[in-house]
Amino acid sequence: MPCLYITTNVNFDGVKTDPFYSEVTKAIASIVGRPQNLVMVVLKGSVEIVFGGNKDAAAYGEIVSMGGITKQVKRDLIATVGSLLHTHFSIHPSRFIFKVFDINSLPLPNSKL
Repeated sequence: MPCLYITTNVNFDGVKTDPFYSEVTKAIASIVGRPQNLVMVVLKGSVEIVFGGNKDAAAYGEIVSMGGITKQVKRDLIATVGSLLHTHFSIHPSRFIFKVFDINSLPLPNSKL
């Protein structure tokens, strides 16, 4: 069950976000290999963000998934989400930081490493 969380300084007042939700949900499902009905997307706008010393459009994102994350999947997720943010909200990919977590790869509490 992948969950994508995006925080940005872009103001979404008057912006149609449904196309982004639809496209990013389909893309994540395809890349991670999960059904679309198990993909969650959270998009939070109008957050104060300074990146590179200025307040130009920027975003921070993370995706958490229970399995399905490989090095290639990480690359594909970063490229695809970055491209969609640029297309829909004019956030240049160089102003987007993205973390990818596979919670299945985390050690269990009290487990030996």
